[in-house]
Amino acid sequence: MKFLFVHQNFPGQYLHIVRNLLADNEANPGTHEIVFMTEPNLNVLAGVRKVTYAKPPLLQAGVHRDAAEFDVAMRRAEACATGARQIKKLGFVPDIIIGHHGWGEMLNLGDVFPGVPLLGYFEFYYQPEDADVNFDPEFPMARERFAGVRAKNAVNLQALALEQHGQVPTRWQKSTYPEWAKPSIHLLEEGVDLDVCKPIAARAKKSLSVRGLNVTAQNKLITYVARNLEPYRGFHTFMRALPKILAARPDAVVSVVGGDEISYGAPPPKGNWREVMLAELGSKIDLTRVHFLGKIPYDQHLALLKRSDAHIYLSYPFVASWSLRESLACGCLVIGADTATVTEFVKHRKNGLVVPTLDHDAIAETTLMALASPKLTAPLRLGAREFAEKHLDLQVYLARYRALIEKVAGKRLLPVKPKLAAARPVKAKPTRTA
Repeated sequence: MKFLFVHQNFPGQYLHIVRNLLADNEANPGTHEIVFMTEPNLNVLAGVRKVTYAKPPLLQAGVHRDAAEFDVAMRRAEACATGARQIKKLGFVPDIIIGHHGWGEMLNLGDVFPGVPLLGYFEFYYQPEDADVNFDPEFPMARERFAGVRAKNAVNLQALALEQHGQVPTRWQKSTYPEWAKPSIHLLEEGVDLDVCKPIAARAKKSLSVRGLNVTAQNKLITYVARNLEPYRGFHTFMRALPKILAARPDAVVSVVGGDEISYGAPPPKGNWREVMLAELGSKIDLTRVHFLGKIPYDQHLALLKRSDAHIYLSYPFVASWSLRESLACGCLVIGADTATVTEFVKHRKNGLVVPTLDHDAIAETTLMALASPKLTAPLRLGAREFAEKHLDLQVYLARYRALIEKVAGKRLLPVKPKLAAARPVKAKPTRTA
């Protein structure tokens, strides 16, 4: 089968399915031809033909502020269509186009390849109420700005108007879409590699060293992960919980993984959110025990999760992070926010502990209770792994993905492999995103 994948940051959400299709080629050379269209980046994957398009400018003079994202999306759609016409001239016509609808790249591809089915990734339908907007009273949005929130759905609505197929990774994310749109969006719950993301024996939790963070066998390690450190992932609340935890547990050390950029929400008036929170808390944060590691290689990220004594995952009602799935698969004691984003995964006192998202005192108390109660937390760790084995198995996800591809493309694939073939790694600057 001929595949055209599209994502502005290759390989994005498609690493696992592309590797799985490449495994078909290893078993039977020439089974699939895979082309991936993306903005320029350093990532490479052997067996995939990477086609880049020029990144459009982010700001244009004279464009209304609420239309700025849509303007960029249409420029990106135009650039992708130009690239698609070029590969079509070279004789490549896909059997299916699979890509992310978030940035507009897919909008014009049906004009280049009429009749070719599209399977688009739908992530979130923005709404000014009952989701992320005004969830946190610390950062209010005036009703006068609600029009800008609705305008963020311009690409969403254009994508739905293509009347093609969609996929969404969680039940809650699907629930954000209008009722009329849901029948065309397939729920395809994402999985993780359970052979890589797996617990280590308690007796193996001895020492660990990552970028200046030295964890001894006597330490209690508290972990926090986000693509970027910002309020949408509860970073401000997490930081405010630390003084109480550190004061009560002299043996506790904290790893904070994530960058200083902005993924979601607004930037602070000055600097970044890490600097803002450190300035707010001052000497209450002992930087010899709280380590900001930035974005780290994936193996180090997993090593921290596997060694973790308490993993705090907070989020506004928004898109769920990959790191949440990975922490459950690693058997972490997850202390999670009481938002639907998180509670779809973390069930209180079954496979983790659920806390009020914005209550830093409750988060601190729950963390201290968990650190002091191994008899309580041991079953929760087992429950986390059991949940992952039941709901997050990468092999099950891939089998379902292949079935969806067959349904959309109207063509059969080879039988799914029981295990992934030896993966050829993506070669790039190794970083961890949530």
